[in-house]
Amino acid sequence: MEASAGGGTLSEIYQSARRLLLRTRDGLGKLERLESSSFPSSSSSFSSISTSLPSSAAPAGVGMDFGELSFSIKRDITRIKSLCTEMDRLWRSIGAKGQRDLWKRKVEQVAEETDSLRDSLEKLALKQQKRLQEAKERTELLERASGESEHVLKIFDDEAQAMQSARNSHMMLEEAYSTGVAVLSKYAEQRDRLKRAQRKALDILNTVGLSNSVLKLIERRHRVDKWIAYVGMITTVIVMYMFWRWTH
Repeated sequence: MEASAGGGTLSEIYQSARRLLLRTRDGLGKLERLESSSFPSSSSSFSSISTSLPSSAAPAGVGMDFGELSFSIKRDITRIKSLCTEMDRLWRSIGAKGQRDLWKRKVEQVAEETDSLRDSLEKLALKQQKRLQEAKERTELLERASGESEHVLKIFDDEAQAMQSARNSHMMLEEAYSTGVAVLSKYAEQRDRLKRAQRKALDILNTVGLSNSVLKLIERRHRVDKWIAYVGMITTVIVMYMFWRWTH
């Protein structure tokens, strides 16, 4: 004679446990396929197992992501464990030793299958968690690589700007040097013209018989003009040197 409880007889509870085992095994198969084939598009992680779901029992794997399906399987395993506890209590109250031993083996078999399914679920969860962690690390690595690329490009831009600035400074220095050479050439031409003019003036003055005082005045003026020319050349050299120092 079978023992009975408020939730049904031992046979009825056993049938319920077997149906849950079949559904759990089927759900694990779907979970394995989901983990291996749909991982790139999955937007949830195993941490969503801890979220609450509606109590209505939908078919395992239908319209669920990895987290929802894992939660559904875990809930079924918990239910089976509860049924095993109930069956364990009931088979002990059976009077016939043969029936009691038979139900003991059946309940132990259900409990062993349940433990096996629970271990499989935990392995899948760990594998999923590992893949999520690897994806996260890859994303962070790509972000760091992108940031380093931008930094390298910025360095190249700065170097290019520095080289362009150096070329501009070099061109400005060459222009200043050319200007200085032109100014010195002009001073040299003016000095030659002054010498020629002086010689002509001396010739004319000697011809007309001007006094020595006038000749000395002309010579003094010549010396002053010569110093003016020298000062102008020195000033030009100093200006070019200061400009060169400023550009470098």
